[in-house]
Amino acid sequence: MQEQTVLCVARMMRAKVMRFPEKFQMFSHVLPAALMLAAVGCGQSENSVKDTVTDTQMELAPASLVLTNGKIATVDDALGTQESIAVTGHIITAVGSNEDIAPYIGPETTVLNVQGKLVIPGFIEGHGHYLSLGRARQILDLSTAKNWGDIENQVAVAVDAAKPGEWIFGRGWHQDKWDRLPANSVDGVPTNRSLNEIAPDNPVYLGHASGHAAYANDASLAAGGIDDSTADPAGGTIVRTADGRATGLLRENAQDLVEEAIDKYQSRLTPEQHEQLQRERVRLAGQEALFFGVTSFHDAGASFESIDFFKKLEEEGDLPIRLYVMVRGESNEIMAEKLPEYRMLAEGNDFLTVRSIKRQIDGALGAHGAWLLEPYEDLPQTAGLVLEPVAEIEATAELAVTHGFQVNTHAIGTRANRETLDIYERIWNKMEIEGSDLRWRVEHAQHIHPDDVPRFGRLGVLPMMQGIHATSDGPWIPSRLGEERTGITSYPWRDLIESGAIIGNGTDVPVEPISAIASYYASVSRMTIKDEKFHPEHVMTRLEALESYTINNAYAAFEDDIKGSLTPGKLADIVVLSQDILEIEEDQIPSTEVLYTILGGEIKYQK
Repeated sequence: MQEQTVLCVARMMRAKVMRFPEKFQMFSHVLPAALMLAAVGCGQSENSVKDTVTDTQMELAPASLVLTNGKIATVDDALGTQESIAVTGHIITAVGSNEDIAPYIGPETTVLNVQGKLVIPGFIEGHGHYLSLGRARQILDLSTAKNWGDIENQVAVAVDAAKPGEWIFGRGWHQDKWDRLPANSVDGVPTNRSLNEIAPDNPVYLGHASGHAAYANDASLAAGGIDDSTADPAGGTIVRTADGRATGLLRENAQDLVEEAIDKYQSRLTPEQHEQLQRERVRLAGQEALFFGVTSFHDAGASFESIDFFKKLEEEGDLPIRLYVMVRGESNEIMAEKLPEYRMLAEGNDFLTVRSIKRQIDGALGAHGAWLLEPYEDLPQTAGLVLEPVAEIEATAELAVTHGFQVNTHAIGTRANRETLDIYERIWNKMEIEGSDLRWRVEHAQHIHPDDVPRFGRLGVLPMMQGIHATSDGPWIPSRLGEERTGITSYPWRDLIESGAIIGNGTDVPVEPISAIASYYASVSRMTIKDEKFHPEHVMTRLEALESYTINNAYAAFEDDIKGSLTPGKLADIVVLSQDILEIEEDQIPSTEVLYTILGGEIKYQK
């Protein structure tokens, strides 16, 4: 027995048993021996322990799964890096050396010899859109388009296969990633003239990668009641030519006009057809998540109707991964009525948690919708858009305190981040509560004035950022903000960490692919798609980036006691990688693949 065996987590395990006794009933017979082994590394000699432990206690129950011969990065300071891990049912039983874990191997134990590969906690997607990910796999994928011509070609193929009047949907275009723009561009984007020619009899609606803008041809504009004389809605813009013609580009809340028409179009489906469509989206999203090693997913916004659907699937055992769902799109009046019945805390091996509310104070920088303290460099007539009134968000925050919900506010621009922090402070002071205990979040937190950076750590507000956004957007951010403003406000991870803030990580999928490895690489390198480093002074360390994708995201969901590290007593959500992302050369990280994704002790993906 190694003198410093990692099973010295005895004290930790005892604490968890006292706090969560129901989770330990299934393997309570394992704990005495595990705790005996633990004592060796906690200051008690092996002989003295043996003197106090019976032969029955020395008999370890076989684990259902053991991973051996690995480099196990536990993301637990007390455990460090080990060789083997044992799982009983859906719970981690023990971690330690190969010798320590060998007694847990019985005739029925599944043993994975990972041959020195890196073993980490399952990635937790800190901010994504679950059903939107599934839907993105059902419509045109425009994310790889190199120019407007590529999009025209995809739409033309879809029209050839469609019936007259049938809608054509797509998502993922981003004009700042194209190699050229057509001549008839307005505000840096094309008009819909060619879409009208390609699809005269089919409404076409193509969402921007960010979700904060969309192209609509004239047929879909008409369906939404939009013509050249239609006024801009609050928090949205109908982009127009110099002579007042609607170009087809809809920014932020202007999208709602057409999306209401889409809802009517899709109402033609029977309830059975609609449910089957949704089930397929859940399946497709889960399949992609598991491929990338994502075992838990913070879903940044679902209606009560969608939550009901998730609950049904969870009860049927048909949720592919664990979901932490934020309530979104419901009025304060409705939430005041329904929040108590929708607070759901996962128990045991449950896959669904609901205890947070998502609000959105501004839009995206790419669509000139991020709310800034100063006007845009390339569009000085605006400083962005306010998508939800401050007073409405304050009312939501009061409801959240009353009903025990977390508040997660989308804020991208410098003004949006400041206003959100101000809202949180005002409500905490008004209601005389300690805000740091609530773990309220700012979703994205991309551009923060230096004066506001220390406030995150001081207040205990969590900046839930996406590493991949920094490197995907980096090449064009200066065009929006100017070089000086970009340097002092954009993605200041290092300053946030040093101020004491706990940073979460993710991809905002389907805005970006759900690849945790890609976002991890962005976080430690700040290497853009143009092979240039975007303000590398703000890189995370390898371990910080791993923590941001595991234990920090678990903390941001009040689930750090059950997931986020490979600690005995926690859920057996485990990933095996093809390369050691903690040690390999930086430029090798993107080629790392997921070899195994283990969820609740079951192998759900194997390369």
